[in-house]
Amino acid sequence: MAHKTINIKLRVWRQKDAKSKGGFENYELENISVDSSFLEMIDVLNEKLISENKEPVAYDHDCREGICGMCSLFINGRAHGPDSLVTTCQLHMRKFTDGETITIEPWRVGSFPIIKDLMVDRTAYEKIMQAGGFVSVSTGGVPDANSVTIPKADADEAMDAAACIGCGACVATCKNSSAMLFVAAKVSQLALLPQGKVEASRRAKNMVAKMDELGFGNCSNTGACEMECPKGISLAHIARLNREFLVAGLKG
Repeated sequence: MAHKTINIKLRVWRQKDAKSKGGFENYELENISVDSSFLEMIDVLNEKLISENKEPVAYDHDCREGICGMCSLFINGRAHGPDSLVTTCQLHMRKFTDGETITIEPWRVGSFPIIKDLMVDRTAYEKIMQAGGFVSVSTGGVPDANSVTIPKADADEAMDAAACIGCGACVATCKNSSAMLFVAAKVSQLALLPQGKVEASRRAKNMVAKMDELGFGNCSNTGACEMECPKGISLAHIARLNREFLVAGLKG
């Protein structure tokens, strides 16, 4: 049986660098398999551009398995496109219709300056992690599961928080460009575990301070970040971050 294909029109943001003025360029592609991923479609576009001696579209990608968080794009006004709980590399062309015009943009966040075209610099996230997203205790080798005195509910919640891949969808979606969900996930995954207690008194305070210093906005309280997070990170982690921040302030 023949694979179904569609013809599409693309509006792609092109920008030489952070200082240059950017704009949309229009392209058309034919016979795109609905079973192909969104990134495979961009690969087809770039092959076409190269064959025409034109500059290919620059975009970030690595694992293509929904793990690395690099393939971060705004597609038709939504982070990672018109699907839920997926990264851009997990988005398939079956979500689009024949003849549809697809608009592709980079994250529109001041703290994530554009490098080129659809690529942005998310070094700000790394700086937040350096401010407190670590443990200093020696964890040794892998202990026997039965010897770890961590309630399963806490371990499960910590693992849920650790699922954050730092893609930036929460920041790009928030009307205030807040990084609260990202910071909350990174604080929460350590706050629930005994290994994270050593830095607990300063972790939240330092990471929030760094977040503010780098120009991220305040939490908008709309829940848009959770809605567009490809890993479904819960807003409950923001509540834990607020508690950790309050405790850190009381301890001085």
